[in-house]
Amino acid sequence: MIGEKFRKKIHSIIFEADTKAGKVFDILLFTTIAFSVIIVMLNSDRELHDKFGDLFLATEWIITILFTLEYIFRIYAFKKPFKYIFSFYGVIDLLSILPTYISLFVTGAHMLLVIRMLRLMRIFRVFKLARYVKASNVLFMALKSSRIKIVVFLEVVMIIVVITGSVMYLVEGDESGFTSIPKSIYWAIVTITTVGYGDIAPQTVLGQTIASMLMIVGFAIIAVPTSIIGSELVRSNTNNNTQVCQSCNFNEHDDDAKFCKKCGDEL
Repeated sequence: MIGEKFRKKIHSIIFEADTKAGKVFDILLFTTIAFSVIIVMLNSDRELHDKFGDLFLATEWIITILFTLEYIFRIYAFKKPFKYIFSFYGVIDLLSILPTYISLFVTGAHMLLVIRMLRLMRIFRVFKLARYVKASNVLFMALKSSRIKIVVFLEVVMIIVVITGSVMYLVEGDESGFTSIPKSIYWAIVTITTVGYGDIAPQTVLGQTIASMLMIVGFAIIAVPTSIIGSELVRSNTNNNTQVCQSCNFNEHDDDAKFCKKCGDEL
């Protein structure tokens, strides 16, 4: 019984931000992650590495050990540990500590620790208790709801650039720098996104006409994702609940939820 109470307490602190302890834990975690990434970046500078390399290494090992303990506690806090281990955040948490251990066998692997920046996405959970809770959650839900429309939109864009790139390869040829279809598709992507590096440019009248049409299409396309996400923002409705189910890791519960809407376990 004592062990079960302790596990629930650990779970509420680590996975939820409804309590003062949970919020303090998250703030300390984000600060440590940011500090760790800064250390890795500074250590990549040769001059700083020569002067403070040993200090950077010792600091990184201390942080890695702390994150390892945190990862173990996260596993312990779940009734079904594999639900956390194979979840998105579970994989990210594991990847954030592996590089330091791998660096014992592979030189330079510790530089991969910048992947810890991905852990900062957990900050949205803290935002649920801040004044911007509504905005952060609505934006996330809007992106999630519009993902199918965005995928379809990207498919259409890819079809356009593939067809246009292939046509430009036939129209312009090697003389204008369109030496292959993949390179021509690269030009089409640069053009339709209105980036326009200028490393490849059409020389013929027909090619310039096609390029002009693609540029105009590009201006129109830029507004599409904005309108898709904007419409979902208007429709989105969310809540401030930060509870995470100890059994299935589900976290989209109503404010007054007592049981998980996915597996039915008590929250």
